[in-house]
Amino acid sequence: MIAKQPLLDDVLHNAPRHVRAQPITMLEPAPAFRSARRHLNGLSSELEKRLLVWLAERLPTGINSDHLTALGFVSMFLVGASYAMARWNRSGLILATLFLALNWFGDSLDGTLARVRKHERPRYGFYVDHMLDTFGALFLAAGLAGSGYVDWRIAFGVLIVFLMLMIEICLATYTLGVFRLSFAGLGATELRILLAAGNVALWFNPLARVLQSYRLLDFGGCLAIAAITIMLAVTVPRHILKLYREERLG
Repeated sequence: MIAKQPLLDDVLHNAPRHVRAQPITMLEPAPAFRSARRHLNGLSSELEKRLLVWLAERLPTGINSDHLTALGFVSMFLVGASYAMARWNRSGLILATLFLALNWFGDSLDGTLARVRKHERPRYGFYVDHMLDTFGALFLAAGLAGSGYVDWRIAFGVLIVFLMLMIEICLATYTLGVFRLSFAGLGATELRILLAAGNVALWFNPLARVLQSYRLLDFGGCLAIAAITIMLAVTVPRHILKLYREERLG
């Protein structure tokens, strides 16, 4: 004979007096998670989107989005290591370019593969991608700082403003429901292309300079710091004002 599960009334009746006196609060179910609207207007986004879908439809079924995420993460670590190697051997610049391509393949294709196969995990994917991108940015900045081709202060200056931009993107995604993946026509893919072009230029001319005074990657790093700072200076007040208007007091 199977014993019955005691009813709530029976449990309360047999409980100590101070427990019975406590009010019972029924927890409401958590609201369903809604994915933010993706905003992507990079110069290469349309062509890239078609290419990624084409690749996703042809990947072996044994490869899933987690494998691609891991590939992107390891590739970015190897990008940083290759830049550090370039201090002693210019081949590191070519290796960094190849690993940037692998990073693009893994980091860009993982989400597309999940959507094509209807295996989306929006909360897991958003969290994991952004945390791994944070570590990837650290690997990249450390490698560039050790490469000898960039002043270490500029390399870590780029890292700081990039992380500030990441924070703004995550907060805007949560509060405004818009996941912004590019600014002024530039997204992660366009930045990889620019970095790869710089690598090739330095391979042919390690002393390449801009305006005859600034080292190539120093100039690019300062330009990136200025551009991201302007993005934040424009975007943050605009989002604050929008949220203030939507949630006025009184």
